[in-house]
Amino acid sequence: MSLKQRLTDDMKTAMKAGDKDTLGVIRLVNAAIKQREVDERIELDDAGVIAVLEKAVKQRKDSISQYEAANREDLAAVERAEMVVIERYLPAKMDEAGIRAAIDAAVAETGAAGPADMGKLMAVLKPKLAGQADMGQVSALVKQRLAG
Repeated sequence: MSLKQRLTDDMKTAMKAGDKDTLGVIRLVNAAIKQREVDERIELDDAGVIAVLEKAVKQRKDSISQYEAANREDLAAVERAEMVVIERYLPAKMDEAGIRAAIDAAVAETGAAGPADMGKLMAVLKPKLAGQADMGQVSALVKQRLAG
């Protein structure tokens, strides 16, 4: 079952169960997916849907930090609840050891030797780790690996 179909099925289930919070979040995600499909005139596959979901999670994280800075814990709690619903549809995250193993494999594949090769290495890693790892963390680990 595709991720879009799973979202639609879960939306129907939330409607029947009267779960307005989950329903609202799924509708927002579906709207973001539809918007991207219309803007780019494409049909998103699971990888594209995951990219939309990751963007939504990142937006929630940014909002949470801003709300906490403004002492609005009530609004931060709403964002956290939305983030939990969205993260249900993302693949399991890799641990640091898994990321380091993927970096080592990519270094062997590309022959990257120093900081100048970071772009080449990230170009190989990004499609492999999309949705499975925070690319900011991957970037930091790649810098660390190439520096020493």
